[in-house]
Amino acid sequence: MKRIHCAAAVLAVALLAAGPASAQVFGQLTGAEVLPLNGHQAGFYLGAGDNVLGGLAQLRMSLYPGMDFGFQGGLARVTWEGSDRTTLRLGADLRSAIAHSGEGFPFDIAAGGALAVETSDDYHVLTLMPTGVVSRSYAVGQNGGISPYVGLGISFANVDAGGVRQTFLSLPTRIGAEFHVMPGMRLTAEMQFTMGNGFNDSFGLMTGVNLPF
Repeated sequence: MKRIHCAAAVLAVALLAAGPASAQVFGQLTGAEVLPLNGHQAGFYLGAGDNVLGGLAQLRMSLYPGMDFGFQGGLARVTWEGSDRTTLRLGADLRSAIAHSGEGFPFDIAAGGALAVETSDDYHVLTLMPTGVVSRSYAVGQNGGISPYVGLGISFANVDAGGVRQTFLSLPTRIGAEFHVMPGMRLTAEMQFTMGNGFNDSFGLMTGVNLPF
């Protein structure tokens, strides 16, 4: 129980210290535990930042054991070169379970890839990103729990915005947790930051809810 409290406290401090920033294009917003076969999950999230304010929705499904995939979509208000514009964000990702937690191994590990596009007038960003995530689940009470996770990606973002026509290479990192508040509802919060030659905002904060069904 002490370890759970420590993990929650560290996560809360990290999220508060990060401050608001850009929303992550790609969905997931979960740990490394993939959905069970024929499982489904809907998610709804809000992100805010220095240059971005927007919402994102996600639908995840599993049609093969040990694998799941998701589709994401949303709208964002982006500040770029002194002007504001509304962008459409669309994405899809696929991931596979690499390791499961058990008596001999404490973590869940998953790896996959994602593709996303963000577009508006004179503003187009196409992103390809291999991803990996590690998580561990802790039970709290009879039905509750917390699943802290850390994810890392390699982002290749092709940007055509104003006078910028360039491919940016960066390492997006996300640190977050799912909180199992009741059966069929999980709150999620994650801090996102980018190492390397990223585009636009470098830090982010996104919160929302995951609804398995």
